Amino acid sequence: MAKLGDMQISSAALLKASSAATTPPTLAERYRAVRQASLALAAPLSAEDAMVQSMADASPAKWHLAHTTWFFEQFVLGRLPGYRPLQPHWQVLFNSYYQSVGPAHARAQRGLLSRPALAQVLAYRAQVDERIGQGLRVGSLDEEGQRLLLLGLQHEQQHQELLLTDIKHALWSNPLQPAYRDDLPTPPALPARADAVWIESAERIVEIGAPAWPAHARFAYDNESPRHRVLVPAHALADRPVSNAEYRAFIDDGGYRDPLLWMSDGWAQLQAGQWCRPLYWDPALEREYTLGGWRALDPDAPVCHLSWFEADACARWAGARLPSEFEWEAAAAARPVAGNFADAGLLHPAAAAATAPGVPRQLFGDVWEWTRSAYTGYPGFRPLPGSAGEYNGKFMCGQFVLRGGSCATPAGHVRPSYRNFFPPSARWQFAGLRLARDL
Repeated sequence: MAKLGDMQISSAALLKASSAATTPPTLAERYRAVRQASLALAAPLSAEDAMVQSMADASPAKWHLAHTTWFFEQFVLGRLPGYRPLQPHWQVLFNSYYQSVGPAHARAQRGLLSRPALAQVLAYRAQVDERIGQGLRVGSLDEEGQRLLLLGLQHEQQHQELLLTDIKHALWSNPLQPAYRDDLPTPPALPARADAVWIESAERIVEIGAPAWPAHARFAYDNESPRHRVLVPAHALADRPVSNAEYRAFIDDGGYRDPLLWMSDGWAQLQAGQWCRPLYWDPALEREYTLGGWRALDPDAPVCHLSWFEADACARWAGARLPSEFEWEAAAAARPVAGNFADAGLLHPAAAAATAPGVPRQLFGDVWEWTRSAYTGYPGFRPLPGSAGEYNGKFMCGQFVLRGGSCATPAGHVRPSYRNFFPPSARWQFAGLRLARDL
């Protein structure tokens, strides 16, 4: 079967190469690495795979490849005097939600875009890459253009994760349920699971968030600022996320049948969707569909593909609750940003390795962790100026914050202050939970 223009490319090798440099890469080097990483992730897909859209919340891989390119053309090249779009008619097709720059093709109908063909989208990427590279070589990108280029790289890394989560849902929706990649390794076996340990924290005032970018040299999205002080009450956090075995105990104890555990909207969603287990588990609760195909459930690995409603109900069943995003960030602020990210090549959560007592595990990578915090602006929040301000701020309604990144997140993309967000019914992301409780 033809794969993305018959490209002979190793996604694991490219993803590893993008973060292996011992010296900070130049902006041009980083641009090339991120753009190549997207192609590497799409390489196992056929042209037919690349245009499938299995639900309105997901997008075809071909659209991800084109939209991220549109972003660079619209916001970086489009600032150059006299610049004209390479494909003017594509401006509507590959806009997502930036209404201030023009209309966008309906999100739920992206799977209808059989034209332009995949080969044309790849050629479009190459043309934009050449123009961006030339602009960096000759210095035609001013300071603001370079900042928007950096924003575009962060944006593309987000779409790399979405490409994986979306194709996983699409292939699972296929009656054949094929693997995205047959060669994905199985996470290593670890010693038998130990019960989670509670890590207590006294009441304190903590600094939350990141300094505003671009005024501050280190990149952070606008929704991570302003940095501000928060009173965090006394609480305890579990030292690791909830495991598959622990979540199965919730199921076996009737967790999906007890309305007292669920928010009203969650109970309605459960009944409407006939939820009775995590999205990709089989009815026997013994196997789960992964990007490597069907595999036996690892009882010790973090449970994933949960909605906020499911995470919240499980926490309540356990006599606990979800942490606030401030409790989570306070615990993560002093920890190294290291873990099972996409670059590790597993593309699936793995069991936690043992650490010293009282040290939290798996704060980064493996699974995004739902928090109890509604997604809203921090005190004094200001979106980025211009059309880039549509990136985050206008979604601060009806969504919850997730923290930490997942096994599908590119390494180097997240930080302790990073705020992901999804509506509470979303299940197709690599999302799990960590328990918290009041003291």
